[in-house]
Amino acid sequence: MSINLKQTSLNLKAGMSAQDPYNPQYDPLVNANPGQGQDYAPTYWIGTAGEAPEDDGPILGDTSADVVIVGSGYTGLCAAIYLAEHYGIKATVLEANRTSWGCSTRNGGQAQCASGRLKRSQWIERWGVDTALRMHQECLDGMQTFKDLIKDIDCEPQVGGHLYIAHRDKMMPTLEKEASLLRQTFNYDAQILDASTVRNQFVGDTEAAGAMHEPEGIGIHAGKLAFGYLKKARALGVKVHPGSPVIDWNTRNGVHYLTTPGGIVKAAAVGMATGGYTSQGLHASTKNRLLPILSNSIVTRPLTNAELDACNFKTHQVLTDTRVLRHYYRLLPDNRVQIGSRSAISGQHAPKQKYQQFLENDLAKKFPALKGIQIDYSWWGWVDVSHDMMPRIYRPDPKETIYYALGYGGNGVMYSAQAGKRLAQWIAGEETQIDLPIFQSKLPFPNIREAIESETFAPFRRMGQRFLYNWYHLKDEVL
Repeated sequence: MSINLKQTSLNLKAGMSAQDPYNPQYDPLVNANPGQGQDYAPTYWIGTAGEAPEDDGPILGDTSADVVIVGSGYTGLCAAIYLAEHYGIKATVLEANRTSWGCSTRNGGQAQCASGRLKRSQWIERWGVDTALRMHQECLDGMQTFKDLIKDIDCEPQVGGHLYIAHRDKMMPTLEKEASLLRQTFNYDAQILDASTVRNQFVGDTEAAGAMHEPEGIGIHAGKLAFGYLKKARALGVKVHPGSPVIDWNTRNGVHYLTTPGGIVKAAAVGMATGGYTSQGLHASTKNRLLPILSNSIVTRPLTNAELDACNFKTHQVLTDTRVLRHYYRLLPDNRVQIGSRSAISGQHAPKQKYQQFLENDLAKKFPALKGIQIDYSWWGWVDVSHDMMPRIYRPDPKETIYYALGYGGNGVMYSAQAGKRLAQWIAGEETQIDLPIFQSKLPFPNIREAIESETFAPFRRMGQRFLYNWYHLKDEVL
């Protein structure tokens, strides 16, 4: 999509509305920025959240702020909330399009007790038991941070935990080993359920060969959560400016000058919270340090009582399966089913109908009674995956007051609340309180088996992604 930034800026200054249609092909590895003032993706969350709350409108002239947060999604708004509540710092939040336009209104609405894509056993392999235990406590603390934040937000929480469903018999030994580790080492009450228990007492997923049940897990309405954070932030004095992409960034004498189409914002400190929509040109500290991956979601029409019985839905808990190319799914409060998984590799191919069809086919595998059911909502969005599968909340250069919170790998619904809190601590100068590995190093460049890391691999990431998707499909469905 071509955007005339000069003309748009003139329109804004003249008081004209500047809302472009949603661009379904935006690609953070291709496009210079996410655009300006675009409407929301046509998600179930936006379709059912009601009117978006008021914001502060686009930047309409040069201004200054103590702290600027780039990105008005969950992380950015939570960081601004925490800065205001705990440090008295009223941040200015810059958003390219509409508020929470990216990951925060396109996800699956699953808040799980995780901060990246690695399991606890993999934490131990990477860092040892002591650090893994502290990482686990960070996730538990994050769940509490999240719960505290949403107490007064009507985001339709569905509590009860997380059911991690084995999609094939061969996956059960892995789940049993992980559950034992969680109970014995982490004192976390993960329980193994056999296939009969899963299908009879929870959900009639015909693929289910058993499951691991985790005590922590909450389903939420992603749009209502985003709007709730926005209201909470603005009530605390935070300024939130949509339609204000950062199109140039200069730092002189320790001061940051962020150019938007409507004016330059001067800031003493900047926090980046742009998730999977982080464009390559935003700042040198994030270039080539994320692999944005597309995920598709669909939501059915409301199920009839007969269909609910046929699928034996007896839980509203969040559900995922054990595929590497994982499915996330659940029964929503209005008796629709939502399911999501991988999508295209590039933004150019994202709108192809075949990716929605893949999900419809997968839904029918799990719930044959839903074959051919009407799909009321279909969308896709970018997930910020780091090259070592773990997030970073970090100050990449100690000489500059620039910080970022990125790389959640699909587990940002919950952890964004904690990451926003940690980002605020960094900005406020309390980084000594956060001494875990994800707070002590930069987002890595692409690597080969985590042994050789180099930016020179960056142009070949999607070639590798295409190969891995084919390999993962074989592992998931054939081997």
